[in-house]
Amino acid sequence: MSASPKLVRTAGAAVAGIAAASLVLTACGDGDSSSGTVTGEGSTAQQKAMEHFSQVLTDNGGVILDYTGSGSGDGIKKFISGDVDFAGSDSPLKPAEAADAKSRCSGNEAWHLPLVAGPVAIAFNLPGVEKLNLNAPVLAKIFDSKIAKWNDPAIAALNPGVKLPATAIVPVHRSDSSGTTDNFTRYLNTAAPADWPYEHSKEWAGHGGSGASKSTGVGDTVKKTEGSISYVEWGFATENELSVAAVDFGAGPTQLTKDTAAKALDAAQFVDPSSKNLVVDTDALYRLKEAGAYPLVLTTYEIVCSTGYSDSAVSDNLKSAFTTILDKGQDGLDKLGYVPLPEAFQAKLRGTINAL
Repeated sequence: MSASPKLVRTAGAAVAGIAAASLVLTACGDGDSSSGTVTGEGSTAQQKAMEHFSQVLTDNGGVILDYTGSGSGDGIKKFISGDVDFAGSDSPLKPAEAADAKSRCSGNEAWHLPLVAGPVAIAFNLPGVEKLNLNAPVLAKIFDSKIAKWNDPAIAALNPGVKLPATAIVPVHRSDSSGTTDNFTRYLNTAAPADWPYEHSKEWAGHGGSGASKSTGVGDTVKKTEGSISYVEWGFATENELSVAAVDFGAGPTQLTKDTAAKALDAAQFVDPSSKNLVVDTDALYRLKEAGAYPLVLTTYEIVCSTGYSDSAVSDNLKSAFTTILDKGQDGLDKLGYVPLPEAFQAKLRGTINAL
């Protein structure tokens, strides 16, 4: 392709009251595209990765990637309605969604491809405190407004020698339907069920706090709000130059780095290892207590029709794009806040991609 891609970010606030980062590399088309373009919509957590992948595809003469980051919930709706070729979601389809997706796929199963993995950072804004240790029970109480001051004894016990101010804690959560929220609350419910009694959900269930729309909104809110804390994808935390807490998963405080996140991802298992529908066993991942591993990793799924697109060229385009992403797109992901996929993980993905 001789023409270079044109990157356009759009904000949906004027239309829908929400910000939607949109990556447009060609004129937008409907789902089931067949002109060498694949269309996707959903998770904002993987937006930066999709921008990276689109450039990799262009550099390698691949198909054109047209992806809009509007949130996992919106992406799933657009996929089910047939408006896009794939959905980007931070969580697997719920049973009712899977049934609707099967109808959209002409009676065939929709498959999950965990193509992007990014750690969820616990970002905070607390002037004078550079390093902070937290654990699941304390996080659960903070985000349920049961711990209200930064010098609370429960936080102090995890941070001996650190002078913690009496500043009020401002927990910031996603106000929109969010796969990141679903994953973070799944972690709290798995690791601290006594302190987080709510079922994991894309909708926020905790009490109090301040809501912000999309990952960009969360990052911006924490950056400008003293005393705030939130869960946000690592790339958005680094982009806003936010402090990131170490988390004790059971083997001592672990700082979030490329290596600690990769160590956790290397231990990831699938719900059904024999299936081409690659849903990660998130509960097992979040129970990991291996020293030097940071298991609060969000695996973002590209949800596709296993077969059954009204235009068969869509499957070929998806197969081509996803193969190039595995072959050429892993380098540089860590600089954007993502984890390059381990070889064994990639091998599993290739089996599903080749079957499209």
